[in-house]
Amino acid sequence: MKVGYIKSLLAILLVTLVGSCDEFLNPEPVDLLIDDLALNEPGDVASVEIGLYARARSLGAPGVIAGDMTSDMLVHNGTFNQYRELGAKEITSANAAAATLWGAVYGTVYSANFILERLPEIIGVPSDISQNVLATARFWRGYAYFVGVTTFGDMPLVVNTDIEVNRNLPRTPTNEILSFILEDYQFALANFNEEPVNAGFVGVKSTEAALARYHQFVGNWSEAERYATNVIASEEYELVDDYLELVEEDFTDEAILEFGYSIADDPGTDANFGLNDLFIGRREIIPSNQTIFALNTEQSGDRWRSIRFDIENLVGDDNGWSVAKYGTADEDNNNVVVFRLGEMYLIRAEARAQQNNIVGEGSAETDINMLRTRANAPTLSGITSREQMLLTIENERLYELAYEGQRWYDLVRTGRASTVMRAYTPNWKDAYERWPVPLREIQNNPALAGQQNPGY
Repeated sequence: MKVGYIKSLLAILLVTLVGSCDEFLNPEPVDLLIDDLALNEPGDVASVEIGLYARARSLGAPGVIAGDMTSDMLVHNGTFNQYRELGAKEITSANAAAATLWGAVYGTVYSANFILERLPEIIGVPSDISQNVLATARFWRGYAYFVGVTTFGDMPLVVNTDIEVNRNLPRTPTNEILSFILEDYQFALANFNEEPVNAGFVGVKSTEAALARYHQFVGNWSEAERYATNVIASEEYELVDDYLELVEEDFTDEAILEFGYSIADDPGTDANFGLNDLFIGRREIIPSNQTIFALNTEQSGDRWRSIRFDIENLVGDDNGWSVAKYGTADEDNNNVVVFRLGEMYLIRAEARAQQNNIVGEGSAETDINMLRTRANAPTLSGITSREQMLLTIENERLYELAYEGQRWYDLVRTGRASTVMRAYTPNWKDAYERWPVPLREIQNNPALAGQQNPGY
């Protein structure tokens, strides 16, 4: 039965991937979500699960923009106001990028809640399939809320599909949402009963990777190290030999989880949020001069390949450089990375440094040198202080994870945003450590009145 279910899941995924992606890249406001899903019999399970994956994919492109354009890695080079605001650090509550990411979070949460409510009521679904789908729903709900709370701070905690109730929910404190996320992840970890067919689906190791990142964010360093080590030691993944492979290919041997797209489902098909269109086609967004310099240093090694230069683009304020990690819809590098092995080494290195395990066998230095060796960069030596190692890891994360949407989140969680960003631009305000609650959500949800993030 399970083999048949997996075949059905893959068949539906193929159909889904050749359909339109507009509704997932541009989700409706939360108060307009309606119960348009169907889960009435066992045959509906696979299609609803794929629908959840489609919702989750809408987190990919806006997440890259949030992580790298709110920070010092990208600058505006075009005409779209939402990106002008982000590039100039003049963000408003009407920003369309913020509204899109907020909608993607709650679109994913809604689909997950629908499965969690309806699936236990369906008679005839084999218990192993039901268990795995419920774990999938809990994973994606936890992941969506993690994206949301690290971007916006306090958020309404939606735990069901009752639209009338959800239209009037106040913001829940961040620490309560984080506890909720942890419960979802722990449930998922305990209930996945099969390995995913590829890195486009979730399972035990992707959940452990999510837990490693979660514990890194909350500063629970022993747990961050433990979960990162579990993923590394599993030997299910290996660092690719050439960093260029990470730039030019999807689903490498290093991939733990990726948002996988087809020609029709690729973010590049959307004029407002398509990564390839923004980075290459329109050149709406280009790498910052500071990041270009950082990636072209000796310490970065081959990781400068995350960007590329074309002298024909060197016009006016355009520096001629482009982000190289996101190709066109028919190229083999249009996925958005969620987790990969290189990040697990970085999380473990930071966790070890925070626990004063700086040098020697099984230390922060060991983990960083694994990545530096792969990148043909000089290995570390002579760093003995915790503070110096943490700053080195901060730079290493910039090199290794460039344009994977992590820079702003790193600076905020480490308390370094104000220092780094004030040196980068005079327009930086500490308020920008959180994105604003989208104006349309405040207008549509009475319980959000007066609950805007400070500074907006």
